[in-house]
Amino acid sequence: MMFKIPSYSRDRRVDDSLDHSIKDGVFFAIMGGVSESYFSAFAVALKATAPQIAMLATVPPLIASSLQLFAVWLGQTTGVRKNIIVIGALIQTAALVMIGVLPLLFPTYAFPVLLLCLCLYFGGANLGSPLWGSLMGSLVPEQVRGRFFATRTRLSSIASFCALLAGGFILQGFNLLGLTMVGFAAIFLIGVLSRLASAWHLSKLWDPPHEHAIPGEINSLFHRGFFAGQRSMLRFSAFFACMQFAVGVSGPFVVVYLLRDLHFSYLQLTFNTAASVLVQFLVLNRWGRLADIFGNRVILRVTGFSIPVVPVLWVLSTDFWYLLVVQAFSGLIWSGFSLSASNYVYDLTTQRKRAGLMAIHAVASTALVFMGAALGSGLALVLPTSISWGPIQFEWLTVFYGIFLISAALRLAVAFVFLRKLQEFRDVRHISHRGLIFRVTRFSPISGVMFDIIGRRSRGPRRDKGDPAANDDDIDGPSPEP
Repeated sequence: MMFKIPSYSRDRRVDDSLDHSIKDGVFFAIMGGVSESYFSAFAVALKATAPQIAMLATVPPLIASSLQLFAVWLGQTTGVRKNIIVIGALIQTAALVMIGVLPLLFPTYAFPVLLLCLCLYFGGANLGSPLWGSLMGSLVPEQVRGRFFATRTRLSSIASFCALLAGGFILQGFNLLGLTMVGFAAIFLIGVLSRLASAWHLSKLWDPPHEHAIPGEINSLFHRGFFAGQRSMLRFSAFFACMQFAVGVSGPFVVVYLLRDLHFSYLQLTFNTAASVLVQFLVLNRWGRLADIFGNRVILRVTGFSIPVVPVLWVLSTDFWYLLVVQAFSGLIWSGFSLSASNYVYDLTTQRKRAGLMAIHAVASTALVFMGAALGSGLALVLPTSISWGPIQFEWLTVFYGIFLISAALRLAVAFVFLRKLQEFRDVRHISHRGLIFRVTRFSPISGVMFDIIGRRSRGPRRDKGDPAANDDDIDGPSPEP
């Protein structure tokens, strides 16, 4: 990996660490694109049922999320962050080896073995997650945080995109030869090698001196006083977790819907997923610059009110090309929401409490995802595939259509309850919702039309002379000096 990221700091140790962080992100994304993206498809190939696939998608992250609290305690006790992060990456590597091998060696117990392997896989990731967030908070200068993470995520997205395509072609090729399981073993091996490279770059990060709990404060995370002054963070965590609940109702079933109901090939599934990843690559840098200049609140409001539209679009057509457009629109929305939600957590937390609050934030989110998937699994068993109302009768291709629509309604309810109460905690320039929509979608007339519909519903204050969208200032000029 012979690329060098732009300089974000005059401190050589920080700059080198951010360079390694970018490369870690790229290799981690390759693992995710070529391996993790196909976990659900692997479960389908192992004849798992829809509720079992929902369980695989939610139970391991839920169980593993408890390790974030342990990681925070361990980091507080030892004052070490980097080494724990690297150990977590190596555990994840070992788990990926087991995922590719053990279900093949014990096909009779494929589901329980895969469930245990995934618990270990996500356990490794969760062991390092809050400490990685704390370490990045120490390294990334605040004034360029949006651009740095946008650059990191953008390069990771294109790496994930390429790995996703490679994984799809490998699976399709082996499937045509009647060696589907060998194909899965091959893509998991690529994931193992990529995660090892990621772990090496993580080991090169500089862990700057930081405050950690003295012996009497080690258990402060579990003390009520830990949350003093954290009302805004807790409110945002509640919003994020509730949105994850609403998304979890339908999220785990998309792959099942595509493979079993629409009979997509592995290659079609790959292209469908890749459409979202490609759009994220194209727009993340713009989202990052917008977040640095105009703040995260306005992006969260616009994208938060757009998220409910996505599952509705899934029920309108089964055409392959139409669903590619839906996934592209989904990538546009989720890239902005995810980036701003992550940055917003940094805005709301102090260095001393950041790791603990991030752990609680993640645990709450995974718990609500599990609850959402449990609700979705129950709905899959009871919802009808047709609705009769007098002489009017609607026939649905699949029970998942009802699940998609219920998920959309829940997402909209969460957006209305929480989004209007979000505040901006940085000194940023003002922009209206319509102005933001114009800036992020002006490269695409189609997405501009879609966002304009959303913008009318989530319109902010009327534009005034201080609104950057009303003048000729552009965000595409040189970046301010860090």
